[in-house]
Amino acid sequence: MYARIATAVVAAAAMMGAGALLMSMADTQPSDTHTVAAGHTSPVPGVGTASARTPGAGRTPGAGRTTPVVLAHRGASAYAPENTLAAVDRADALGFDWVENDVQLTRDGVPVVVHDTDLRRTTDAEQVFPDRAPWAVKDFTAAEIARLDAGSWFGPRFAGARVPTLDRYLDRIEHNDQKLLLEIKSPEIYPGIEKETLRVLREKGWLDRDHVEHRLVVQSFGADSVKKVHQQRPDVTTGFLGTPAVADLPSYTAFTDQINPSYTSVSTDYVKAVHALKGAHGKGLRVNTWTVDDAANAVRAAGFGVDGIITNKPDVVRGATG
Repeated sequence: MYARIATAVVAAAAMMGAGALLMSMADTQPSDTHTVAAGHTSPVPGVGTASARTPGAGRTPGAGRTTPVVLAHRGASAYAPENTLAAVDRADALGFDWVENDVQLTRDGVPVVVHDTDLRRTTDAEQVFPDRAPWAVKDFTAAEIARLDAGSWFGPRFAGARVPTLDRYLDRIEHNDQKLLLEIKSPEIYPGIEKETLRVLREKGWLDRDHVEHRLVVQSFGADSVKKVHQQRPDVTTGFLGTPAVADLPSYTAFTDQINPSYTSVSTDYVKAVHALKGAHGKGLRVNTWTVDDAANAVRAAGFGVDGIITNKPDVVRGATG
């Protein structure tokens, strides 16, 4: 989704995995969550008991809160490789319900969780497939992507992590009893990605009433993509990534429930303008802003009245705003 923060301190060892095609042996157990029962975690070393699920953390972002909901960007991506299962588990260990991810399609049409439209930055694709420049996600099959190391770039302890399929990613979110802000990435590159993403969500049970009402938001920078999701599944909560002009906001209310702008483009007046309108489901439009990683800007964003803050460092933002 957004530009990643500078190199982070690796906070915990984690095992990784991927979907049916991308699953490694290490995927048989969750990583570094100190799990005591499915969906429940004990306090993490260095994080006090207050780090367990925080009040309101299980609600849909922006649902009547004065303190913003904190959403872990690509998982807790300051502490584990972004968009991997380890990042999901790290967010869970820190006590965060909501995680954000990015979905793209492989050459054979399998939804995979990865941010960049090429594989160079976060995998060893250049080494494994030296003759496949520019290493675009769309040019590789799921089986080929399953061969790639998606963790070593972040730190040696994550060597062997895999790019997860959406299927496997949803399994981990479900295991952790977490909630998902799912971004359809670069939809102009992937005709039919909305239908395929919804198909996987449906097959994994994520389009039942409970998930749709409480645990899932689908967003995109592409307005047409958000419209397609709304048309195909009108019950799903949707978000538009960006900062439309105030005068244009009413045109978004027919197909979206959230306007999710960059932190650098948001203000108190803008948030008020969004909140003054009702979205596709007849409720007030919500605002989740990105990407805020320091305490001072977290406090400032909360002061704007945003409903949620998307961050690589969810613990830092919670400490500043909670």
